[in-house]
Amino acid sequence: MKVLLINGSNRAKGCTNRALEEVAKVLAENGVDYEIFQVGNNPIRDCIGCLQCATKLKNNTCVFDDDIVNALIKKASECDGFVFGTPVYYAHPSGRVLSLLDRVFYAGGRVFRHKPAFAVASARRAGTTASIDVLNKYFTIAQMPIASSSYWNMVHGNQPEQVEQDLEGLQTMRNAARNLVWLMKCIELGKQNGIEPPKNESGTRTNFIR
Repeated sequence: MKVLLINGSNRAKGCTNRALEEVAKVLAENGVDYEIFQVGNNPIRDCIGCLQCATKLKNNTCVFDDDIVNALIKKASECDGFVFGTPVYYAHPSGRVLSLLDRVFYAGGRVFRHKPAFAVASARRAGTTASIDVLNKYFTIAQMPIASSSYWNMVHGNQPEQVEQDLEGLQTMRNAARNLVWLMKCIELGKQNGIEPPKNESGTRTNFIR
């Protein structure tokens, strides 16, 4: 089993990464392979709703190949679970994360389906729960089980050294990681016993015109 941890901060070794590292420790202790995917600090263009991924490409790729969106989709197709981390900007996830996930889930949502995940938010002080709520919506529309924890999945601090002092935050990361591992093992055991993910309906879209 393998987990992909997405660091949505432009700082490779910042507070968000420190939270993901705490998750990674638990994954390693449980024999689960992992990779931290660094989004980086280059601009990421928005999804423009061109529908090329759905009407022409139809291969889990975005028509705008900027070496990050399609790379993430490809890595996701080979993973069994996910952790999405974001810093908090003005009480919401970073714009970079939202631009990335809009395109990733629109073009490659199928590779995430029925795979467990959870979101992590890092903030100096506030806005964390609102940011987690936003990221959770990507998971629910992609039919992904969400791994919970013993508190909201957040860490506080302006520098990684300050995150080290947030003992409850780090504990929450570890507990979420354990629950993620448990979910992945349950899903794998189910498959081994003939329990496959449901084949849900699709295609019906109700548009109200007023």
